[in-house]
Amino acid sequence: MSSLSSRARGVVSRAADNPGLERLTRAGFIGYGILHLLFAWVIVRVASGGPAADGDQSGAMQQIAGEPFGLVLVVAIVVGLVAMAVWQVLEMLRERRPGERIASAGRAAFYLYLAFSGVKVLRGKKSSSADTQQDTAEGLLASSGGRVAVMVAGLVLAGLGGWLAFVGSTGRFEKHLRIGDMAAATRRLVRRLGVAGFVAKGLAYGIAGVLFVVAAWRYDPDKARGLDAALRTLAGETYGTGLLLVVAAGFAAYGLFAVAEARYRKV
Repeated sequence: MSSLSSRARGVVSRAADNPGLERLTRAGFIGYGILHLLFAWVIVRVASGGPAADGDQSGAMQQIAGEPFGLVLVVAIVVGLVAMAVWQVLEMLRERRPGERIASAGRAAFYLYLAFSGVKVLRGKKSSSADTQQDTAEGLLASSGGRVAVMVAGLVLAGLGGWLAFVGSTGRFEKHLRIGDMAAATRRLVRRLGVAGFVAKGLAYGIAGVLFVVAAWRYDPDKARGLDAALRTLAGETYGTGLLLVVAAGFAAYGLFAVAEARYRKV
C-alpha cells in the first residue's frame, strides 16, 4: 500500500514539475494580474458614478471582451486560469500538511470559478457572477435551511477576507516566492505590492461576506451579490468614493504583484 502511495506521489510530482505546465501557470499569473488591474478600473468607474458595470471579476472580463482583440485575451486568461487550477490540484495531492492541502483546494476552486466566468463571457452570456449569486440566494432565502446556508456562506467569505488581510499585513505571502532570486529593491517593491493587494482584497471580500449575512438576516437577496454588492455599499457611504479609490489602488497593486509572481512564484 505504501509502495503504491509512493508511486502515485511520484506520478503527481512529475506532472507538477512538467515544464509546459509551469510555463502555462506563469502565463496564467500574468493574465490573473491583468484581470485585477481591469477590476481596479471597474472599481474606479463605480467610485466616479460612471456607467453601471458589474463590480466583480466577470465584469472586468466583459470589459476586456469589448475591446479589440479582447476575446483573444479572455481566451488566454481562461487557459492560464485552468493551468493554475491544475497546478494547485497537483500541489494539493502531493502536499502532506492538511492546512496547505485545504489552501490549494480553495485556490484551485477559485481559479476554476474565474475560468468558468470567462467561458460564459466568451459564449456571449450577459449575466454576471453577481447576478448568478443573487438568483441563487433568492432561491435559498425562500426556506429556513437556505437562509442558514447563505449565512454560513457569508461567514466563510468574511473569514476569507480576514485571512487575506492577515496574510497581507504579516507578509506571509512571501513564503511562496523565490526571495533569493530578487534584488533588495525588487523584494521591497514586491512586498509592498503584496501587502497593499492582499489587504485590499481582504477588505472587499470581508464586506461581501458581511452583506451575505445581512441578506440572510433581512431576506434581502440584493445584498448577496458578492463583490458587486460590497462596492455598491461602499459607494453609498459618506466617504465611499475615497474608500473605493483606496480599494481600487489595492487591487491594482495586487495585479502588479500577480505579474511579479509570474517570475518569482515557486511553481
